[in-house]
Amino acid sequence: MDRPVVSLTAVFLKGKHGGYVGFVEELPNVNSQGQTIDEARDNLQRLAAVVFEEERAQSAELLEGKDVVREQFQVEIPRA
Repeated sequence: MDRPVVSLTAVFLKGKHGGYVGFVEELPNVNSQGQTIDEARDNLQRLAAVVFEEERAQSAELLEGKDVVREQFQVEIPRA
């Protein structure tokens, strides 16, 4: 089965002392840094993937042995 793909918005700021800081607008507390924007981007994408993996693992543990209904849904995210 194919894994779901989600489009997120990364924002990068040039640091005061060099490098870049990035965050994901749609995911609270998901941020990273790097010496270059490419490094910051790679770090941010990896971290976002880890956040989703951890949430799935926690959900699996919480729901183990329970009768559940799973549904996929879509949410429109307003543009600034």
